[in-house]
Amino acid sequence: MENDKAKFKMEFKKRLYAWVLRLVKFIDSLNKSSVNEVMGKQLLSSGTSILANYIEANSARSKKDFINFFTHSLKSANESKVWLTLLRDTSKGDKIEMAWLIKELIEIANILAASILTLKGKK
Repeated sequence: MENDKAKFKMEFKKRLYAWVLRLVKFIDSLNKSSVNEVMGKQLLSSGTSILANYIEANSARSKKDFINFFTHSLKSANESKVWLTLLRDTSKGDKIEMAWLIKELIEIANILAASILTLKGKK
């Protein structure tokens, strides 16, 4: 059981890292415009924050600290969904890549949310 948890954590970290790499490439591929520049910077900040807070959680000093980092990661995921959805709905960027990024982000956010509930003993 403990080995399964460790394996899941490692796989999730890899999955999250891969998502951030694709996000960076997607943002870099956006046409250069003032709107894309602003939304791209916001998305880059919130998207990379998901991974950064997840990594920070793994070196947290307490359960409360751990939950806080996961919560920040989830909040960043929710913010990233807003920026990706705005880019999608204004027809910016590659539609296929954006659809994949949004779908994967929803799954990542669901995993983070379920983890938070489990950690708080509400699941």
